[in-house]
Amino acid sequence: MTYFNKKTRITASAMGVLLGLAGIVNHGVFEILQGFTPTNGFYIEAIGEAHRFWLYGTEGAFTIIHNFLITGIFAVLAGLAIIVWSLKYIHTKHGTTIFLLLTVLLILVGGGIGFIIVFIPTWAFASQINKALGWWKKIFPFGLRKILSSFWIFSLAAAMISWLIVMELGIFGYIPGQNNPDIILDTVFILLFSSAFLTCISFICAYSGDINR
Repeated sequence: MTYFNKKTRITASAMGVLLGLAGIVNHGVFEILQGFTPTNGFYIEAIGEAHRFWLYGTEGAFTIIHNFLITGIFAVLAGLAIIVWSLKYIHTKHGTTIFLLLTVLLILVGGGIGFIIVFIPTWAFASQINKALGWWKKIFPFGLRKILSSFWIFSLAAAMISWLIVMELGIFGYIPGQNNPDIILDTVFILLFSSAFLTCISFICAYSGDINR
């Protein structure tokens, strides 16, 4: 299928892969490690006490499957599906719709909750992969689009790095020279919102490059 916006697709694929990876690494794997035990409810802590690295490193999640092992397996499979779909099919006719459904599935099977703040802009902007972006062309003059386009790869790298740090902190809570769990938790929230903001900037820069192309 021919698609209009190459940079937009790359951005969506990159962020989609990281979102799927978070569902696997930060949730699915640790849920599996808790074994064939009941969750005792819909809300769970993906990282159990036996595998916890810091005070707030619980990685809260929601699941409709009330067994840690099974919900972990489904979270891993859903995360893998999101990664494959993001890389190969997100630009297809119903690509972003399937991406949305797979993410909902990931949420329902213990794949996490916090990533929603990054998923929403990723899904919304990705829905324009095969659109002409006429509205964006009207509000951004050529000169501004040229400047924004030149920052695209840097903004995407910043968004990805920010999200990877969130993933690391969610599990290990490691900040060099910092041991206060409350400060680490505040840092997690700051970087979480920063990841969402940088994702939006990355897509806007991608749009600018695609329009000028």
